[in-house]
Amino acid sequence: MITIDPIRRELLKNALVTTADNALVMVTRTARTSNVKNSMDFSAAICDGEGQLVAQGLAVPVHLGVVMPALAACLEHFGDDIHEGDVLASNDPYSGCSHLNDIFTFKPVYRNGERIAFVSLILHHSDLGGRVPGGNAADSMEVFEEGLRIPPVKIVEKGRLNDTLMRIIEFNTRVPDRVVGDVRAQLAALDQAAIEVTKLAASWEPAELKAYLADLIDYAEALTRADLAALPDGVVEFVEWNDDDGVGNGPIRIHLKLTKKGDEIEADFSETDDDKGGAVHCNRAFTVSCAYAAIRTVLGAAIPNNAGLYRAIHVKTRHGTFVDVKFPAAVGSRGQVGFRLRSIVLGALALLLPGRMPACAGGSEFAIAASGNDASGRRFLHLEFHNNTGLGGGPDSDGQDAGPYCIGNLANVPVELIEAEHPLRIEEYGFLPDTGGEGQYRGALGMVRQYRLLSDDVQVQVRSDRFKSQPWGIFGGGGGAGAVSILNPGTEKEEALPSKFTRRFMSGDVLRFEMAGAGGYGPAADRDPGAVAEDLRQGKLTTDYAGRVYGHPGA
Repeated sequence: MITIDPIRRELLKNALVTTADNALVMVTRTARTSNVKNSMDFSAAICDGEGQLVAQGLAVPVHLGVVMPALAACLEHFGDDIHEGDVLASNDPYSGCSHLNDIFTFKPVYRNGERIAFVSLILHHSDLGGRVPGGNAADSMEVFEEGLRIPPVKIVEKGRLNDTLMRIIEFNTRVPDRVVGDVRAQLAALDQAAIEVTKLAASWEPAELKAYLADLIDYAEALTRADLAALPDGVVEFVEWNDDDGVGNGPIRIHLKLTKKGDEIEADFSETDDDKGGAVHCNRAFTVSCAYAAIRTVLGAAIPNNAGLYRAIHVKTRHGTFVDVKFPAAVGSRGQVGFRLRSIVLGALALLLPGRMPACAGGSEFAIAASGNDASGRRFLHLEFHNNTGLGGGPDSDGQDAGPYCIGNLANVPVELIEAEHPLRIEEYGFLPDTGGEGQYRGALGMVRQYRLLSDDVQVQVRSDRFKSQPWGIFGGGGGAGAVSILNPGTEKEEALPSKFTRRFMSGDVLRFEMAGAGGYGPAADRDPGAVAEDLRQGKLTTDYAGRVYGHPGA
């Protein structure tokens, strides 16, 4: 019997996490598209030889709960036909993945002929074909409309690149130089991670390493159960709303019954509205991953992020609902409802843990894909997700303006880079005064992003929400201001735009997107007058608003 040394276990955990992080650093240095190298829409993970997650790097949190289902589908398909030098790949949401743009790759690591681990990388590729550039159109009805669907395959077989698959990818994207470049960056970083795991394994006896990896998972489970046991038992229900589903149905009711008992917690979404179409909804794997990411926020930071974390968290869905769609439903815009899943779980946790959780985060879950030809006739595609748009007011502080959303955590794309690479001009990017929900602790301000198109016949696809369902406040706090989209503001051609659309525009057209503010915490009457004065000084509030809402004497 192998005795586990907790110090060696900690060193092993840190080495694995560092290996995953190193892979992501390599991706940022070698990738071609802004969405990968600047926004960092990617994740890295390491699984044991059986496909159980043992470590994750800095990542998009909702990717990680999908790693094991995606790998399980690959293992089921290939069985014993997996060998040293292979790389498995898939993007099929009906084979454990989340949507077509995310290509999951897995490379097995061997020692003395025995498989000891898989290294994994997930990248959001900017375009894999389909009816709309970027593949995220909210009004697609079937997955076949969204682009190239890759079932579990070997993108590398015994060290040899699958040139046929690479040519298929190249011929099914509007920007092949960039997408193929990103795929090659993904594979190169995967190779580097495999080398590091191989070196690490060389210092361990095979049976010993296997025992430590299993114990690392058990350790995470024990810590998770201990943290859950310390939370109060109870059953709470929470309802959230999606404005629509992208094809005219809505509002969509999302219902959660959260049950905490002993050292386990269950999130039951079974009473959510049935799915009626579009691509904003999601498959079960993504719903489960979002629930994991949200519940993770109330657990200790020292808990390793691996399969053990998930064992005490149970997620129930009903097949055919908005959060568990049936094949062949399109799911390209599934990221938008991911934010709603996050906010409904955190809303339920706020009821279960009063005085501990903040109000609803802000943002319209805004994403844009714009594609056309630049002045030289070259095809361009700009893809951008705005996930970090502000946190709700909390029990002891205002919401952080532009703070990170726990399921997304993507980086800001600098205006200068957008303008250098695409015929677009960003005319305004900043905070919107008076948009954070009022309260003892104010919600984060909403943000604005205004684009001017510098090329004709640009196809723009936008996915957003919170035009009708405002981010909620709690314990007397007000909701954040809703989102607004406007075409050509302040001109004779001004036009209100819907939350989700696909449309062509011409050079000189201006698209203005105002994102929702976050919810407030506690009654506005309890706000410190000094905090109101400071908000006025910084321009976060107007004098009229401060006087009307907070009764500020200087307003």
